Formats: sequence, structure tokens, C-alpha cells
Amino acid sequence: MRKVYITGLGFISSIGNDKSAVETSLREMRHGFELYPPFQQPLVPVKVMGTVKDFAVESIEPEDWTFPARYSIRRELLRSLAPHGLYAHCAMLQAVEDAGLAAGEIQHEDTGLYCASAGSPMVLSHYLNRMHELGVMRCSPVAVVSSISGTLNFNLVAAFKIRGHSCGFSSACASTGHALGFAYDDIATGRQERMFVVGAEDGNTDAILPFAAMRALSVATDPAQASRPFDVARDGFVGTGGAAVVVLESEEAVARRGATPYAELAGWGQASDGHNVAISHPEGGGLALAMQRALRATGLTPVQVDYINAHATSTPIGDASEVNAIRSVFGAEVARVAVSSTKGLTGHGLSMATALETGICALALRGGFIPGCGGLRTVDPKFADLNLPRATLATKPRVVLNNASGFGGANVSLVLRAP
Repeated sequence: MRKVYITGLGFISSIGNDKSAVETSLREMRHGFELYPPFQQPLVPVKVMGTVKDFAVESIEPEDWTFPARYSIRRELLRSLAPHGLYAHCAMLQAVEDAGLAAGEIQHEDTGLYCASAGSPMVLSHYLNRMHELGVMRCSPVAVVSSISGTLNFNLVAAFKIRGHSCGFSSACASTGHALGFAYDDIATGRQERMFVVGAEDGNTDAILPFAAMRALSVATDPAQASRPFDVARDGFVGTGGAAVVVLESEEAVARRGATPYAELAGWGQASDGHNVAISHPEGGGLALAMQRALRATGLTPVQVDYINAHATSTPIGDASEVNAIRSVFGAEVARVAVSSTKGLTGHGLSMATALETGICALALRGGFIPGCGGLRTVDPKFADLNLPRATLATKPRVVLNNASGFGGANVSLVLRAP
């Protein structure tokens, strides 16, 4: 089994649109939340969202969009993108530059791409309504490829001339966790040399607001106190959009190119709750098993883990379930190992969450810091035994665990190690 390294990152997020801005926000505990104008209506109980800055993608027509001048995207590529497709394309360009990859290395049979998104409810609903009202022949010929859940891999594979493995993953908020895990397997077993893992979401009314009907979103009106994982007053997650790209390469490819990796992706584990379609098992059994399998796969023990980037979304049930899972795996080590959820700063990116948080963990491993718990004011007494740093710590972690959980009880745990 070959070693696998992270060699490039790309970010379009609520806390910054490149790796430098994201790291600064993490170090200074700057959140990305705002009162989102479309939510400021009497019948909408949710008011806050993690907004992507410097992009204007509200129009259904890509030609009306505006985005930073550093990105040059041809019209024929732009016309088949959803908003999150634009975010992903820009993050891909960043990641390619960050990893120092040449065109021949990207357009190679041993370079693949795995993606995850929920598609674009905004674009899909627009064209479905248009079809019913005006007839099917009045819809755009790119309506399908710009809107359905595979839109990321359709567009990115074509735009970047990917010739290796490619597919999309759909396990809700664990989607890019699975994508990273299976990309790791592809490289570790020699089937691919390099994989791009991409997660992106629109992060607009149609993508986020339906979760209000599940009572899953925070109804806080103060952006600074809306997303508060592990807090006694947490009342739901804050949605966000954007994109994150992680470049994985084999040890041989890293050596051949002379690349400087951020971190080693040392292994992973997954397991299912077998409990409920939408709610995590109260004892966190599936996530505990995923963490145990990840540690076993890497030959590590809980005493060697310095930091856990928790999935914790700021929901009453979900955070408690994850804490129970951590306790069952780490035992007495829960008083030592640092635990935080960076969703307290970024918001919850749904299927892109694990890619975003893996990128954050990679920045922490290279930069020598442990992110603090954004939004945490008063720790829930049920979590008093955990080490929950309020501020970002100037402590260099060596081993990091990154957790993800999704609908249906899908759980993934990734192990990252300093290279």
C-alpha cells in the first residue's frame, strides 16, 4: 500500500476564497456569517447563512454572473455550470496552481476526479417549471447537465480533460468523506497516481431553506451566535455554499515532481448506524466504529491523536451523538485530545463539508495550529469532560482525525498525519 499525500488545495468559502484567507480566518476566529437578504421575510424563520463573498450568481443566466477577475472561464464552459459549478471550477484552478501541476499531469490516464454535490435545486426547479409552463423544447439543451447531482463531475471532467477515474458520490453530508476515502484507496493500491476530490454547493435559498422544515437550521438572528457547536444553546446548523478541492498524490508522484505535501492522508474508516433516516444514533455507534477502523487501518492509537475535527453541526442531537462516539473510542484521552468543529466559523457545507474540513486540517498540519471552537460561549454541561479550545491554539498537531456523518447514518473518519 503506497502512501498518499495532499499536495494542493482550493477554497471558495464563507471564510475566504483562497488558502491564505481561509488560514487567516481560522487563526483569527473570523466567521463567515451574515443576515442573508432573501431570508429576511416574515414567513422565513431562518435569518443567517454563511455567504460566499465576491461572487454574484443569483441569476439563472450564467452570462449575468460576476466573479473575481483572476478567473478566466470560456463562455462555452460557463453556460453549463450551476452556481456551485462556478465555485468548483475556480477552486480547481487554485488547486492545480497550488499543487504545481502541468497540463500533461492533469490530462493523464492515471489522474482522476471524484466529486460530490446535491446538484442545483435552483437551476433544476427553474427548468422544470419552464418545461411545464412553456413546453420541453423551450428549455436549454444544457438544463440537465447544469442542474442534476452529477453536474460537478460532468463539467469538471470535460473542462479539465480528466482521463482517469471519475464519478460522483452521494451520501449527504458524508459525501466528500467517502470521495476522499475511495480516492485514497485508488492511489494506495496503485490504480491511480493522482486524484482531485471536489465538493461544492450552491448555498442559496433553494439549497438551504428546505432544511428548515426538518427543524435542522438555527433560527438565531445574531450571525456571531448562530452556529455554535457544543454550546448549551445550540439550535441547529447554519448553511453555507462554496467549493473545496483537495489534490491527492502517491508518494512516488510526490517524489518525482519534488512536491512539498501539506499532509499525509494516512487512512480512513467508515460504518453505518442502521438506525434512522435522518437522525444520528444517540450513542454514536456507527461513527465510533468508523473512527476505530480508521485508527486500525493506520496502526495508530487514541493516545497518538492530537486533534479531532468534529463533524458537529450545532444540532442538539448530532453533537451529543458524536461526543458519545468520541468518548467510547478515546476513553480517558477525551480530556487531552483537542476537539473543535470548524463549522462554528464556516457553517455547514453539506456534501462539501469533509473536503472543506480536510483542507482545513491540512492547513493546520502545515501551519502548526489547532482551530478553535467558533461560536462557543457556554459549553453544554454534558460535554464538560472534553477539551474544547475556545481560541485557535498555536500548537502543531502531528495526527488529526476528521469526522463526517450523513443522512441514513453514514459515517466516515479520515486520519491525516504530518508528512
